[in-house]
Amino acid sequence: MKPTLRLRNASSLAGKALKPSAALQERVRRPAFLNKLARAEDLAPLFKNDDYIGWSGFTGVGYPKMTPTAIADHIEANNLQADPATKKKFNLFIGASSGPEVEDRWARLDMIARRYPHQVGKEIAKGINAGRIAFADKHLSMFPQDLVYGYYSLNKKHGDPKRPLDWAIVEATAITEDGHIVPGASVGATPEILQTAEKIIIEVNTRIPNLEGLHDINQSFTPPNRLPYLIVHPRDRIGTTSIPVDPDRVVAIVESNKPDNTGPNAPENDDSRAIAGHLINFLSEEVTAGRLPKNLLPLQSGIGNVANSIIGGDGPFEQGVD
Repeated sequence: MKPTLRLRNASSLAGKALKPSAALQERVRRPAFLNKLARAEDLAPLFKNDDYIGWSGFTGVGYPKMTPTAIADHIEANNLQADPATKKKFNLFIGASSGPEVEDRWARLDMIARRYPHQVGKEIAKGINAGRIAFADKHLSMFPQDLVYGYYSLNKKHGDPKRPLDWAIVEATAITEDGHIVPGASVGATPEILQTAEKIIIEVNTRIPNLEGLHDINQSFTPPNRLPYLIVHPRDRIGTTSIPVDPDRVVAIVESNKPDNTGPNAPENDDSRAIAGHLINFLSEEVTAGRLPKNLLPLQSGIGNVANSIIGGDGPFEQGVD
């Protein structure tokens, strides 16, 4: 089934053709895509209540800025959330957290019905705790496969039944001649979000460098169709430097020039240092009892002031391999 929305000349939504900047012309190497150039504010009214939307990005890096902001502006300017008949709430799927100026704003405007699989936003946490946002935590390595399986869209009431997501809004640093997407400094679940979306909006960010060649992207195949990763040398690749995309599902190109917003980490405090001290004492006792080696096992610290306190703490541990 082909997408129901066609924006072959997306710029016509704005009432006149849009002229791409020189930077955008250099980054978008598939000329036909420039015919789909659109303003984010003209795309915002196309999003319907209960739409399933996937964003690119990972912990505040590589997420779309223009279109999500325009959707929030449209809802706020038209006071849509005040009337149940016009209110819009979306099912939002992102590989991890994203910039607070878009994600937290959506939560503050009560625009999020469901959010998967991970978040750190204060406004989203408020919405979850108040019961306004349905949320289930999921290991980030498992989320892309579950999205492709269709677990998150079992109760989806509209759109293409073969596509779990109605929309993918992703940030790119370039588009190749084949129409493939070169991501920014994060990949996360972007390949699977693109793979499962009925309609795709690509925000080409000309503010940041073209990172073509940096990535090694493997398309997700669900079991039992997985293939082995044939890695025998540090220079070997398991995939490609860009994400394949069906050009027919790309409905709009938006130029972006906004930076990522990772935000500062919370500083260490007495509570975080106390928590770190308890954990370090626990690990020390495990070493003393012989249940852990002195160099410990591989540990993942996570992020935040507690993780920073743990990493900066003192303990009777050694570097190296036993």
